[in-house]
Amino acid sequence: MSHIPIISFVAKSGTGKTTLLEKVIKELKNRGLRIAVIKHAHEFEIDHPGKDSWRHAQAGADIVAVSSEDKFALIEKRQKEMTLDEIASRISGVDLILTEGFKKEKTPKIEVFRSEVSSQLLSKPEELIAIASDVRLDLEVPCYDINDASGIAGEIQNYISNFSMN
Repeated sequence: MSHIPIISFVAKSGTGKTTLLEKVIKELKNRGLRIAVIKHAHEFEIDHPGKDSWRHAQAGADIVAVSSEDKFALIEKRQKEMTLDEIASRISGVDLILTEGFKKEKTPKIEVFRSEVSSQLLSKPEELIAIASDVRLDLEVPCYDINDASGIAGEIQNYISNFSMN
């Protein structure tokens, strides 16, 4: 379990999860927080054919690191997908880890709900710290307008404060 609070943004595809997450990240950065984001993907490629790092991996390297003045990336071949806890354990120096996806993980969640995309929530109410929705939902969980990045950021800050006390 991570010593850094983790909150997962979850939703069905096409709901606006990434757009909202971008706005919330900007809001939290404006409030002085250091943020890490972990995005769950079914497959991805950040190494491009012909580049040196790609050539190193093609030659058989199991781990390729790329470092510059202002960025660092680590590409590691895996036999199986890492758990969220395994990924989070590699992150340090931030106040908060936000994830996009990971709806099956046992992390506190903010669900993005759009009535034209879905008729029911993906998460159980006890997993939720908030909902961002285009319609008012009558639940025991704070419900914010889907565009209220400031309100959601405030809810996240409350969660971080309580996390620090535990």
